Amino acid sequence: MNIKQHIPNIVTLVNLALGCTSIVLAFEGHLFWVPYFIIAAAFADFSDGLLARVLRVSSPLGLQLDSLADMVTFGVVPGVIIFHLLKQSLGVNALWWQFLPALMLTLFSALRLAKFNIDKRQTEGFIGLPTPTCTMFFVALVLIVKNNQAGLAGFILNPMFLSITAVVFSLLLVAELPMVAFKVKNFAWKGNELRYILMVSGVLLLVFLGGLGIALSILLYIAVAFVQRLASGKNAAPPAAIL
Repeated sequence: MNIKQHIPNIVTLVNLALGCTSIVLAFEGHLFWVPYFIIAAAFADFSDGLLARVLRVSSPLGLQLDSLADMVTFGVVPGVIIFHLLKQSLGVNALWWQFLPALMLTLFSALRLAKFNIDKRQTEGFIGLPTPTCTMFFVALVLIVKNNQAGLAGFILNPMFLSITAVVFSLLLVAELPMVAFKVKNFAWKGNELRYILMVSGVLLLVFLGGLGIALSILLYIAVAFVQRLASGKNAAPPAAIL
């Protein structure tokens, strides 16, 4: 038995386990613990692909397992987060249809992951917002509410804001919008300028602003995609060609 080829799959299962744990924590009333488990899951999600490349192992099983794990961690969890934030803001008089934006976010995450699996244009870049990035935005909202950063807790817990945000991000997941991927073929500055600028900006925002910094860095990432699309015209090429 070649243990080496299973190491990335084990890391993928760690991602899945952390996602499942996050769901349990949310429904047990510990929503504010969820961000830390999702951040760890995102690290595992990044690491499994990196390990597969370093160890030079890949398999159809690994590809399917990664997609299934992502559906839980970055598909179900953001919907759960919105559900609980809506529940907190709406109170006991909430009606069932008011939680539909949470369901929409999970359904569109599934659609996004399915499209990614069959879209040959997304080998070096993304078309539409990646599910981990989407999830990290809603994780950031939880952190902002927890610490009431910049006094934004009340604004975020407005049902209208939560619903509109969930709908907008659902649409971004499946939008025909080329977006930067952070996989690099080499570490040279040339050809990776935008990636490095976004990465450094994201780290600085995280260090100095915490959860608010995460949200702002993701909004910056989305804004850059729209600016690139506008600059390239309606017939924009996939990200690999843009960059």
